[in-house]
Amino acid sequence: MTDGQITREGLRVAIGFPSQIMLVMGGMVGVGVFVNPAVVARSLHSPELALTAWGLGGVVAILGALVYGELAARMPSTGGEYVYLRETYGPLAGFLFGWTLLLVVQTGGMAAVAIVFAKNLDVALGGGLPQNVVVVVVLAALAAVNCLGVKAGNGAQGWLGVLKFGAIAALVVAGLFFAPHSRVTAAVRAPQTLPDALKAFGAGIIPVVFSYGGWQTTNYVAGEMKDPGRNLARALAAGVLGVMAIYLLVNVACLRALGIDGLAATLTPTSDVLRLVAGPLGARLAAAAIALSAIAFLSQSTLTGPRVYFAMARDRLFFRQVGAVADASHVPAIAIVLQAGWAMLLALSGSYEQILSYVTAMNFLFFGLVASSLFLLRRRDRLTGHVHAGYRAPGHPWTTALFVLASALVVVSAFWAFPINSLIGYGLLLLGVPPYLYWRRQRRLETSPAP
Repeated sequence: MTDGQITREGLRVAIGFPSQIMLVMGGMVGVGVFVNPAVVARSLHSPELALTAWGLGGVVAILGALVYGELAARMPSTGGEYVYLRETYGPLAGFLFGWTLLLVVQTGGMAAVAIVFAKNLDVALGGGLPQNVVVVVVLAALAAVNCLGVKAGNGAQGWLGVLKFGAIAALVVAGLFFAPHSRVTAAVRAPQTLPDALKAFGAGIIPVVFSYGGWQTTNYVAGEMKDPGRNLARALAAGVLGVMAIYLLVNVACLRALGIDGLAATLTPTSDVLRLVAGPLGARLAAAAIALSAIAFLSQSTLTGPRVYFAMARDRLFFRQVGAVADASHVPAIAIVLQAGWAMLLALSGSYEQILSYVTAMNFLFFGLVASSLFLLRRRDRLTGHVHAGYRAPGHPWTTALFVLASALVVVSAFWAFPINSLIGYGLLLLGVPPYLYWRRQRRLETSPAP
């Protein structure tokens, strides 16, 4: 579709190829890059293993991007994974994905990041800011910008993303070239048994794959992109490769400045690296960088997530009002406000931390399920004689099977490391079945002929 064209859903096409790359990268790089290197180091205790984990996480994300690129080329519609699951496994699978996205995954992540933004903005400005007020203001402001139109929302996301990556680049340069090299040698540890080593690596890989998540959210706004069938696959590949390079460089910088034991011992690796370069000012600089990264991530999430709930409502499997499009701005304004409002409630209630612990297992369950849908679509092609002329995932079925396997291993690792939280997460997933049955019945009543 061409720039400015209005789709049959009433949305405006306005997201070009460079913005698609920024959406991919913006959805992946949140505040985890400033914290999770230390979390991984505490589990693995080896710079080689830590970098291997970050590299493997990037490979998994690339494999997923290849699969999602073909799915986007086949179904370049608003809603992303919701649409792919609906068209292959049926409306219940699609609905449960959207249900968990709104209930915990997207909004829980936004709530946590909004709190991180408020805390770090307070540190950067010297203290005294009311945290709850800052959380409400930032979520409301981003919702308001996105309600003005997709150009306004995408523009804000793009500029904030540029500033965020500039801050991360400054951190990398400081750690690689200006911070003194760590002279602390890694402590000698007793060798682990193989099961213990595998469990430790599984626990270490969870924050890695969590940090690499988010690339798939770009597919949610495919209906508002210019030529998504051709461009989105390229944007996914370029964005994931860019983020993989960023994560590896950040980890190398932290390891050079702090060493593996110093990195494992800290809760604030970014502040520690910048303190070595800038002294006491380093903590405030780090807080400013984290706050900037947080608001950029929130901007991307505010733009992408509501399109899923919008697609569900258009299918009459959610509140009908959520499927409305604002006449002036051509955006799903009610869906945007709904997501922002629920994220505010989670943040103010303090339950977001518990919710976040449920996210990884559910995320990768859906990753694997969505990727497996490509096998069904390719099989349909063979049975019907259909020839898909657009982008095709290279290396399928092997690359697709490898991503499905990797997703399954992450789910197993999450259960192994956090069994109770994983079970609660799937309990929240199953809570979506009764609402689905209700809306499906309402849709049938509305579409059935009058007696």
